[in-house]
Amino acid sequence: MYGIVDCDNCYVSCERVFRPDLNGKPVVVLSNNDGCVVARSNEAKRMGIKAGMPYYQLAELFPNQDIAVFSSNYELYGELTGRVVEIIRKESPAYFRYSIDECFVYFNGIGQLDLKDWGEKLHKRIKRSVGIPTSIGIATNKTLAKMAGHFAKKHLGYHHCCLIDNDEKRVKALKLFPISEVWGIGRRYATRLQAMGVQTAFDFAERNLSWVRATFKNIVVERTWRELNGEDCIPNEELAKKKSICMSRSFNGMITDLDGLRTHVSNFAARCAEKLRRQGTVASIVGVFLHTNAFREDLPQYWNFQEMRLITPTNNSIAIVKAANNVLQKLYRQDYHYKKAGVIVMGIAPNAPIQQDFFDITAEQIEKLRRLDAIVDHLNKINGTEFIVLGSQQYTSKGCEGKAYSFANAIKHEFRSKNPTTRWKDIITLK
Repeated sequence: MYGIVDCDNCYVSCERVFRPDLNGKPVVVLSNNDGCVVARSNEAKRMGIKAGMPYYQLAELFPNQDIAVFSSNYELYGELTGRVVEIIRKESPAYFRYSIDECFVYFNGIGQLDLKDWGEKLHKRIKRSVGIPTSIGIATNKTLAKMAGHFAKKHLGYHHCCLIDNDEKRVKALKLFPISEVWGIGRRYATRLQAMGVQTAFDFAERNLSWVRATFKNIVVERTWRELNGEDCIPNEELAKKKSICMSRSFNGMITDLDGLRTHVSNFAARCAEKLRRQGTVASIVGVFLHTNAFREDLPQYWNFQEMRLITPTNNSIAIVKAANNVLQKLYRQDYHYKKAGVIVMGIAPNAPIQQDFFDITAEQIEKLRRLDAIVDHLNKINGTEFIVLGSQQYTSKGCEGKAYSFANAIKHEFRSKNPTTRWKDIITLK
């Protein structure tokens, strides 16, 4: 048996933890640079606010409405969801964090546990300890567990936990579930299936395997079909496997000078290195992309991507930032107004053993850099992200209104909340 624990309206719920006055009121969270809506409370959804709606349209379409607006605050969201994961770790036989707001739980070999009761109690503990509501789906495989989680979120009668543990419940759930919302069926495949008369998960599950193989020729779609029919065939290790890590952002305004771009690219590369260390992996390829604003037809356009292979795979911030800046130097062209850049690390593998090159860095140097990264990560965890950064991560750019910026403040975030759980300057004061 498998479970999926999903934080309801995750970003909105995190904002409400320190703003209980917003419970029951419409709340939206905006994307980077306060561009468009990426998260909505149930109240905002009922008002008709759509995901992806540009921020400037809120006032136009919903005049005189009391809507709470927040800029994205990923430092806060990551810290609070980390507390949720810690509770799941203590309460579960085994677990795997699938995304910032979702965790899979494995129940193999646990005997006669009342799974419905377990799920309801877990929801109550997370709500009491962290303040974030969750929905829990439990079933015989991961796809059906995701489906059960959907029902737990939509229908209050499940008390935040839905269990699909027999064939009768499975068939009933499939008949009620739209094919467009099935995990593993993307928008393109959903449109194609609907054109063939497949409207629900049950319609798809009723087709035979030879038809699925001949129509899609895709192992992911075939596995989804098998799981809808009750099989357990998505390997656990495949969910955890990441072939690449990408960090990118649109700029607040446009940048023309190389030094301004270097600061952003250095920040992106440093974040990629942190993610590699967090998951215990190294990368052997560092890529950088750069492009102008395609919507500014009055300006010359440029887009490019290049990559660099590292002699020794690494997760060291200094090495990855240096490689990214070397690639940027090759990409950069003068007289363009750049709107976005990003760093991608690829060739990801476990951090031990590492194949070294005779003419590259020594084992002693690798160990020295590893200790340095560990100390920096520890200090940033205690004092807040970017407490210690590389010199190339800080710069005053002429192309960004002459302001000094870092990864945290390089984008527009007029409505960003504080970080009382990670930064001493934001700690809550009681009157």
